[in-house]
Amino acid sequence: MAGNEWMNGYLEAILDGGGANDDDDYTRQKKDSSVKSGVTVIPQLGAFNPARYFIDEVVHGTDETDLHHFWVKVTATKNPEERNTRLENLCWRIWHISRRKKKGKLEQSKRLQKLRQERERGRRDVTEDMSEDLSEGEKLGGDGQGLKLSESHYNLELLTEQSLKEKRLYVIMISLHGLVRGENMELGRDSDTGGQVKYVVEFAKGLAKMPEVYRVDLLTRQICSPEVDSSYGEPTEMLTSDQDEDILESGGAYIVRIPFGCKEKYIQKELLWPYIPEFVDGALGHILNISKALGDLIGDGTPVWPHVIHGHYADAGDAACLLSGALNVPMVLTGHSLGRNKLEQLLKQGLHSKEDINSTYKIMRRIEAEELCLDSAELVVTSTRQEIEEQWGLYDGFDLELNRKLRHRAKRGVHCYGRYMPRTTVIPPGMDFSNVEVHDENSDNDLDNDSVQLPESPLWGEIPRFLNNPSKPIILALARPDPKKNMATLVKAFGECIKLRKLANLMLIMGNRDDIDQMPAASANVLTTVLKLIDKYDLYGEVAYPKHHKQSEVADIYRIAAKTKGVFINPALVEPFGLTLIEAAAHGLPMVATKNGGPVDIERTLNNGLLVDPHNDKEIAAALYRLVVDKTLWAECRKNGLQNIHLYSWPQHCKIYLSRISQCRMRHPQWQSENDLNENMDSESDSGSFKDAPDTSLRLSLDADRPSRSSSLNSPFDLDKLLQNEENVGGISEHIRMIMEKTRDNQSKLRETNDVNSQEKQSLEHSNSLGSSGKLLLRRRKRLFVIAVDCYDAFGKPLVSRQAIIIQEIMTAVRSSGNFSSPGFILSTALTVSETISMLQSIGIKVSAFDALICSSGSQLLYTAGDNPDSAIYPDPDYDSHIDYRWGAEGLRKSMKKLRGPENSRFLVEDAKASNFHCLAYQVKNISTAPKADELRRQLRMRGLRCHVVYTQNCSRLSVLPLHASRSQALRYLYVRWGLDIANMYVFLGEKGDTDYEELIGGMHKTLILKGIVIDGSEKMLRSPTSYGSEDVFPSESPNIVSVTVSDDKEEFNTQQIIASLHWFEG
Repeated sequence: MAGNEWMNGYLEAILDGGGANDDDDYTRQKKDSSVKSGVTVIPQLGAFNPARYFIDEVVHGTDETDLHHFWVKVTATKNPEERNTRLENLCWRIWHISRRKKKGKLEQSKRLQKLRQERERGRRDVTEDMSEDLSEGEKLGGDGQGLKLSESHYNLELLTEQSLKEKRLYVIMISLHGLVRGENMELGRDSDTGGQVKYVVEFAKGLAKMPEVYRVDLLTRQICSPEVDSSYGEPTEMLTSDQDEDILESGGAYIVRIPFGCKEKYIQKELLWPYIPEFVDGALGHILNISKALGDLIGDGTPVWPHVIHGHYADAGDAACLLSGALNVPMVLTGHSLGRNKLEQLLKQGLHSKEDINSTYKIMRRIEAEELCLDSAELVVTSTRQEIEEQWGLYDGFDLELNRKLRHRAKRGVHCYGRYMPRTTVIPPGMDFSNVEVHDENSDNDLDNDSVQLPESPLWGEIPRFLNNPSKPIILALARPDPKKNMATLVKAFGECIKLRKLANLMLIMGNRDDIDQMPAASANVLTTVLKLIDKYDLYGEVAYPKHHKQSEVADIYRIAAKTKGVFINPALVEPFGLTLIEAAAHGLPMVATKNGGPVDIERTLNNGLLVDPHNDKEIAAALYRLVVDKTLWAECRKNGLQNIHLYSWPQHCKIYLSRISQCRMRHPQWQSENDLNENMDSESDSGSFKDAPDTSLRLSLDADRPSRSSSLNSPFDLDKLLQNEENVGGISEHIRMIMEKTRDNQSKLRETNDVNSQEKQSLEHSNSLGSSGKLLLRRRKRLFVIAVDCYDAFGKPLVSRQAIIIQEIMTAVRSSGNFSSPGFILSTALTVSETISMLQSIGIKVSAFDALICSSGSQLLYTAGDNPDSAIYPDPDYDSHIDYRWGAEGLRKSMKKLRGPENSRFLVEDAKASNFHCLAYQVKNISTAPKADELRRQLRMRGLRCHVVYTQNCSRLSVLPLHASRSQALRYLYVRWGLDIANMYVFLGEKGDTDYEELIGGMHKTLILKGIVIDGSEKMLRSPTSYGSEDVFPSESPNIVSVTVSDDKEEFNTQQIIASLHWFEG
């Protein structure tokens, strides 16, 4: 093979010579000859074995496990011609892998360089924006006293340690994937059922025992599949005992299983993404019911809302974001393992392309969920400092340097223009030590083969059939068969170190299995590789690898290893934390662990072992040998671990956790009562009292007596008053003044043209009639039909005639079906309020035909006056406050101005007429140069700005909204606010739509996709081609989604198809 003769030569030498023998001199010389730069120096020729060098440096260096299988075929080939052909193929594969690895390293370097440049540019923009007015606090002396938060504007309760002890908290935790139950956990059954499952269950138990906590609900997926035990189909499982005198009625810890997806089928975590909205809707119903029940028990009739909603892993974090937005409750996140870090590790190996990785692991969907978690979370909990700096630091939404700047300004009370970085904290996981029995190491000093009395355990009955001398020190590894757990390297290290094999046994607890062929491919490959390595090094009698173990036997496994003076090892490529290391230390086992990830912090705390490079099998073997041979070191590590293990107890973990969440601002749903709602329509509202003000950096009030924003923007008369007050103070920003003035002008113009807002002028006189005929009528609806068809022409103008047909025919179909008495209708659109009303009037449809209007892509929610002939509408007085979380209009406007480009070539132009307080609207002038919605959101995240970006009206308009403002979330708001069950909502969509179109499809509501209605949508501006697809957002098949062809020629409308679909939904 031209150009690769040297490879052929090495491979021929290996085949002819049968490989190299173990040679300690070679190993020692090779190790001594290595340099820190990573460049391999070939040892002296006398000790150099070309075959061994080629295998170590070329074949193993590729990290391609499949090469071993190919190599076995080559060595088994007898025909010289066929063997040469296979050798040539193998050489090409090695060359291709090496080239791909180099390419991967180059691409990774470019990515990191680009990220650094973008971050630096973002930091410069942030610094420039925040220093334009020299920070008012700095102008007035730098102590932050010049600007103070208005108590009336931010009446947020920040819990102190003392007030926390006086409360009985309700905490929601979410862990979606894997098999979750309280007893006999099947850890290691698959890659989804691992340490996270054990952690969340024990965390919930420990938290419920704290005196400050009344109830903990661990929400997970209900699975009624014959593939798994029936316990996973139970709706509720109590984790705390009824006999515990500290547990009160309906208190304690519970596993609550919410059905979503196909509950008759076990679904791996990579395929759960489309069903998360369905989980959110189901979880929302459970939380509302429990909050009301707890309110009757301990809340004097007032609902007891969750203090925090805590998501574990990216999928649960994604769900927690939506629940947090729907309930206006603080969110906490624990990542466990992170998508960006995994992507970088996989790309570094050079074995798979980014496209292949995304296809297998849905990695881009996972990364976007983690970015959204950073947008929403008030607190991010990590196990180690390394996770914060090296893993979260890879994300667009987290910048340590910018975080420090914002915290510093916030402490001094200086304006940050809505920029925010989530708070992070390191809380090592805890452990239940109640069942741990530690024996005195002095009682078994003698390691003679016959003198050690091993613990009595059912599992120990299986071990003698594996080991020739069971009394030798046991090197214990306990992990599921996952490639990243690196078990093959451990076996290789043990097999090649003859000295270690003479002194110790190796025990591999790799989950539970019946038939390797029936296991997932990745797990089966790991086990097959391990078994082949055992055979290769002839480790029979020296390695135990039992097929089954129970969770209750894990403690016995640790005790067996400790009794033999063994060592616990975790050789994972990257270990986010390493809970098994804590368990091993609690049983008196010294450790050898990977130096990548959490074990670094654990070893620093416990000082009970050695850290190694998981890629270096020689280093692993040396560390194990040292601990087995050096009895003094072994005893010291054991002693240190036992002395310091209390730092990882569950009471300690929960105590730290509660102190951290006590700093979360208590936000929860607060409504004006039915009686007060209308009386206070235009008066100062208290609904702003639960707005989020992280680090006092979002906005600053200059006048403690000024009216709240939610009421001031709903009424032009309050707007006048507010503007007058601000002029007297002289401190309002130009941007806010401009928006309020334009809002006032638009409202005045609207009243002059169609008088649709006349009720605002007369709200104090007619509030009773408006409220009772509008909201109460909406509340009585048993079914709600949401028309959210985005129908525009090529220029983004509403197709009025087609819109009229759509609305009229849908209403006709609903009323003609005969299944729905007194149905309610909602119009959901990207149009502004004035545009919506103008469109309805132009097609002769009364506003009162709808119970509510969701306008400006979800930034506005308005109710009609029911049967009132004046067709009056008015805004929900609580909705503004509800969606206000982390909204920084000023900061967004400043950053958008920079991101739009130079003045003469801007692709976006601000559209003041289409803007409102919670919507910054822009006209899209040049769609070819405009960034995709995900890229624009990414750039804003890098500047600490959290928002929702939507392209609408056939890509002719861009709307920047608050983080939790959307048309889909508005439906959940109606559920929480008025008790309108989402399962009884029917959403009508076109085949295409605005870039928030996908968000409206999934969930528990019924979705009817009307084909043949919409010409063009804005979906082309949603995501970049390298991102995830719609199949990761909503399910391709669902009993809640029906597609109906209602128009073939764009002019006729098939109402009967809609009626048939409605009948199908009703069964």
